[in-house]
Amino acid sequence: MTLLELFLMGIGLSMDAFAVSVCKGLSMKKMSWKNACIAGMYFGGFQALMPLIGYFAGTGFYAYIQSLDHWIVFALLCLIGIQMIRESRSKTCDSKAGGDFSPKRMLPLALATSIDALAVGISFAFLQVNIWEAILIIGCTTFVFGFLGIWIGKIFGDRFRSSAELIGGCILILIGTKILLEHLGVITF
Repeated sequence: MTLLELFLMGIGLSMDAFAVSVCKGLSMKKMSWKNACIAGMYFGGFQALMPLIGYFAGTGFYAYIQSLDHWIVFALLCLIGIQMIRESRSKTCDSKAGGDFSPKRMLPLALATSIDALAVGISFAFLQVNIWEAILIIGCTTFVFGFLGIWIGKIFGDRFRSSAELIGGCILILIGTKILLEHLGVITF
């Protein structure tokens, strides 16, 4: 994968964290840059950790399913993208605990928003991606989106949550389709 593709993957994966950050920003009484950094670090850290775990899990059984790897990557990215598009249609925003940035509240949120990154990490093993480069890009991108989500949520409200998840889902589906078409020889880059 190219750096641009990894960056786009990072944007797609960060959209769940962005949406949660917007929701948390909505319920804050005043803007806290410290809390924005906390959100960015939790979300970015987990978005970097999960692909790493998935990558090492995927390399363990890569040799057994190498001939199907492009189909698996396509399916995983499309399923994640479809789920994100479905979530974008939900109008709910859990703002009850928005002002709570304690580990008790942030750990489950960070874990929940990064489960899809675990599946992407498995696909990275099949694609022979430089995992350190990938997790750095994904983690940093998600940090920025988590940080900005708090600020945008505080300033602009819930307007961007569903659009962010919709765009993120579409990006993941497009990347999965591109990978499949390249492996089938339909397109070359």
